[in-house]
Amino acid sequence: MHFSYFLLIKSHKKTIFRIDQSPYNISQQPILAYISGFIVKLDDMKPYVTRLLIVMLLPFAHITAQDKIPLLSGKVEISISQGTFECDLTLSNMPQIDDYFIRINSGMNILHMRSKKPNDFLVYYTKSLKDSLSTGESNAYYFSDNTGEGKFLPESIQFKYVGKYPVVKDTLQDYSVEDWKGNIAFNHNSTRSDGFQSAWYPILYNITNDKLFHKVTYDIELTCTDCTTLYINGNKPVKAQSYNFKSDIPRELTLFCGNYDFTSLNNTYFLNSGFTPDEIQEFGNLINSYKNFYVKNINIPFDQPVSFVQTSPVSKNNQWMFVSYPTIMSIGWQNGLKSVVDPYFRNFYQPFMAHELGHFYFGTHRVFNSELGDMMTEGFSEFLSLILTENIIGEDVFKEKVHEKIENLKDFNATPFGKIKSQSEYNNRQLYVYNYAPIIFLAIEKKIGEKQMWQWIHKILTTPTQFTDYDFLITTLQQTLTDTNKVNTLKTLYLESPKSLENAISTIGIK
Repeated sequence: MHFSYFLLIKSHKKTIFRIDQSPYNISQQPILAYISGFIVKLDDMKPYVTRLLIVMLLPFAHITAQDKIPLLSGKVEISISQGTFECDLTLSNMPQIDDYFIRINSGMNILHMRSKKPNDFLVYYTKSLKDSLSTGESNAYYFSDNTGEGKFLPESIQFKYVGKYPVVKDTLQDYSVEDWKGNIAFNHNSTRSDGFQSAWYPILYNITNDKLFHKVTYDIELTCTDCTTLYINGNKPVKAQSYNFKSDIPRELTLFCGNYDFTSLNNTYFLNSGFTPDEIQEFGNLINSYKNFYVKNINIPFDQPVSFVQTSPVSKNNQWMFVSYPTIMSIGWQNGLKSVVDPYFRNFYQPFMAHELGHFYFGTHRVFNSELGDMMTEGFSEFLSLILTENIIGEDVFKEKVHEKIENLKDFNATPFGKIKSQSEYNNRQLYVYNYAPIIFLAIEKKIGEKQMWQWIHKILTTPTQFTDYDFLITTLQQTLTDTNKVNTLKTLYLESPKSLENAISTIGIK
């Protein structure tokens, strides 16, 4: 059996546990524990104390080397005129996982995968067709062990591959039918890619724990000889054709490289925004007011400056935003980010910006998994956007947004949260996570009150757990309300009832 030693630190208001990443095997070496700053050797202590400490350690037994953060290093060469990625990347400092996939974009042609540690050799890889939780843009790879029945994972792996993608040069005649977040997109002037969905770089996925290691520390030399500006998420944009980007903070590697300008205000960067100086100031003040609203109510600091990117799609009609903190990217043909401060468009665009800022908490501060993970990530971000809209943007806009969601759900047969066994049971993801879920949360807020709703959100964002499933949702709700009867009422009305949507709409009182 494996245990981890830990450090117990008492601060002003709470106790913090720091779990070491290296497991000890009690059959081979003594267990060490840091107790209130003193190193204790368990096998030197009296039996009853030893048993007590082992009990204390048991809840952390599953938190071992699998919580290590991978390091991605190497070289990437991009051509925006040719639509090419050429990558020589090494993934190291990986957790040792028994059951895993490594995802790489399906448009990348593999030259080789090479074990670098503990031994240096070309390794045979297997492509799996069983990566059912992938969004479809990537292939899943693994390395079979000597038995042919299990898997092994080297400590360090080199990946060499190249990909070529369509370059859209004329969106009037020559464009894609669709553009989306996970697309590696080349327009006439730049390339754009998110990290985990496109998987342009190798991403480790722990199947057993449903945990994605898409946020990595990195040391990457990025070259684009037909670009004037380079940007990797977590760094400042630079005017260069080649630059060595580094980060000791784990980031999802969203890219935006091309021929564009950027400006900054108080450590916030605006890439290709088209803002005037006055618009930058107005936009910055607006974003700060949204951040302050969330901090005041959720009671968790919003301590990251944000980089805002504006670019055009490679299709004719698509327009959307996505977040990959600290980057918020706006893709569209109209005014884009400028619409957020445009008097004519702002009531439409500002709630979208509030939603993306909500992802700092739901999706960044805490990453959600299990069958309800997607619902919690998007549903709570949309709920935050609605509450901010009601309090800051305007009550009329709030009522209009709620009415629109209820209309969207008119013919939707929603499966309540407590009955969901897989994401496929959402039936229609767009309706389920962006419409049904926030309506349910609005009804719950109406029943328990604003104060306890914010307390529940805080609990959801801070309570340790391996799986953010329905049991976790109910556990945090019980901890917040400390009233089993109230929790059972909420379960009966909104969380497990086949009439949950009907009940929620009746409670909200907006038609």
